[in-house]
Amino acid sequence: MKQVTVATAAYPLDWHEDWASYEAKVRAWVQAGALKRADLLVFPEYGAMEIASLGGPEVAGDLDRSVAEVARHVGAMERLFEGLAIEFGLYILAPSGPVIEGMARRNRATLFGPAGRIGHQDKAIMTRFERDDWRIDGGSDGLRLFDTGFGRLAILICYDSEFPLLARAVCEAGAVLLLVPSCTDTRAGYHRVRVGAQARALENQCVTVQAVVVGAAAWCPAVAENHGAAALYAPPDVNWCETGVIAEGAYDAPGWVVAKVDLEKVEIARTDGEVLTFRHWGEQAMQTAHVGLEPESPRKA
Repeated sequence: MKQVTVATAAYPLDWHEDWASYEAKVRAWVQAGALKRADLLVFPEYGAMEIASLGGPEVAGDLDRSVAEVARHVGAMERLFEGLAIEFGLYILAPSGPVIEGMARRNRATLFGPAGRIGHQDKAIMTRFERDDWRIDGGSDGLRLFDTGFGRLAILICYDSEFPLLARAVCEAGAVLLLVPSCTDTRAGYHRVRVGAQARALENQCVTVQAVVVGAAAWCPAVAENHGAAALYAPPDVNWCETGVIAEGAYDAPGWVVAKVDLEKVEIARTDGEVLTFRHWGEQAMQTAHVGLEPESPRKA
């Protein structure tokens, strides 16, 4: 493991009349991240939904048709990000978006590296909107780990970061960096994911990276309003910042948030931290095996 410079995005969704417009925007964002000397660029959840604009207003404005339109362009989008990762010699977590496999529709984020495509992670647990209104399905093949030149990482897409056992599983399998691409339409939603990302960093004594969608996209009801701030988090522990916030952008402000992270500090915290939450995790089972009730004593007359 070694130092890595991470750029995480607060990414606005734009209307595109043609593919050339979308490609130019993505290239400009990647180039801007590369100019900041980033080794890893993290784009947010459902950042791919701006591609729905290529189908025109009626398609982009329909929940089902917008999914199909984005899924139709997934191959081209992946080729675009793969080419940029190779060209600029860096790692990119591309914006997630819907893919269609048979009858299933999943929310997928794909990771690329200097040598090309590495692999993908499907969102594991769906929100109420995704389940009930949008009919997006949860992942079917579990969680994945990704080996990179700077260490092992995993991806917890938005709502997934709010479930401790998901993060615990990948961290026990060797992850030291958790990427949390998110898309939230309220301040409360953003803070739920933020609190989840910070809690996962605390519990697992690792680094978490939250990317967000920001701004309005009224032409696409699934992502019409978006709020948040991009940030990197660590446990407030030995060798880390006291607040646990490595770097954070302004709320709803588009752009890259960039920070250099020494991932060797993860192992230091896990073996010699002020607290050892990662090592002591298993002790919870002993304490929760039996939950006793102490009845209130009756009042004396």
